[in-house]
Amino acid sequence: MKSLLCTSLSALALLSGVALAEDSHSGSFADYLEGLRKEALERHDIRPETISAVFPKVKEFRLAKSQNGDDEATPESAGSLDKYLPSVLTDTLVDEAKFQYQGHSETLTRIGDAYGVQPRFIVALWGLESRYGRESGAYPVLSVTASKAYRGVREAFYREQFFAALNILDSSSWQLEQLLATPDGRMGQPKLLPAGFLAYAKDGDDDGKADIWTNPADVFASIASFMKESGWRADETWGRQVKIPADFDVTLASSGVKKGFADWQALGVRRFDGTDLPARSDMLVTMVMPDGPKGRVYLVYDNYLAIKRWRDSDYFALALVHLSDRIKFQLGE
Repeated sequence: MKSLLCTSLSALALLSGVALAEDSHSGSFADYLEGLRKEALERHDIRPETISAVFPKVKEFRLAKSQNGDDEATPESAGSLDKYLPSVLTDTLVDEAKFQYQGHSETLTRIGDAYGVQPRFIVALWGLESRYGRESGAYPVLSVTASKAYRGVREAFYREQFFAALNILDSSSWQLEQLLATPDGRMGQPKLLPAGFLAYAKDGDDDGKADIWTNPADVFASIASFMKESGWRADETWGRQVKIPADFDVTLASSGVKKGFADWQALGVRRFDGTDLPARSDMLVTMVMPDGPKGRVYLVYDNYLAIKRWRDSDYFALALVHLSDRIKFQLGE
């Protein structure tokens, strides 16, 4: 998985059997599900009573053609960053980011302090993934992941997610009907895959449950938990847009080389306004140019790389950090 997360859709047409990809298994879905049942018992230590309660409710999802592929369209399919950013960072999304930030400021501050993650980044990720909770998925995750695996869509990956979802049910009070996901198996407002839920979902208000579907405190804590575990630093931001000289060696960006600001400065790199780079010598930074040297160029810090662990897309990561900057600007921080 490019990120445990992730994030991640909604609707009701998933149950309408439109065009199907060719089955990768000669047997029926019932036969495939029986194999999953045996593996759950023999290799994953799922309690028999959980299996008896859950497996009869797992149904094959006859996916519409547009939902039968690996995952949703990638941000990079927009064609260029200059097209993608305006299409995603609409005035409505930005204005609501400020509204949500202010409405949850006390909870965000508490959780941000506890995990060492600036709240504006939590809100930005929340907004991009689920439009502040409005697009959090509507399909039973076991049926989604089993159907994906059966049809050979990253089979090993979706089998892993299926057994992770079984573990959630087996080790908690969650019910099958409550574990709702997107067509690619991501759950709740932060769009966590089942394995990501097991690793990062947190109880943000001490009510004994990590409810990433309806409880904002738990959503924020789960996002912050991932960022903290990915190496987030509260004393740093994400990076900056820069300019490069005409003769710049672009392989320094494609190879992911880390250098100090003085080293990049010596290579002719400058802030976007043409002024010198920061004088600090206590950090190494990486260059990214998602659209090549003629597109936007950035020097990014470790916090940016943590976002890439959530979703391995420079377009998504840059949309998130630009939204976080818009939140900061609107709030006058």
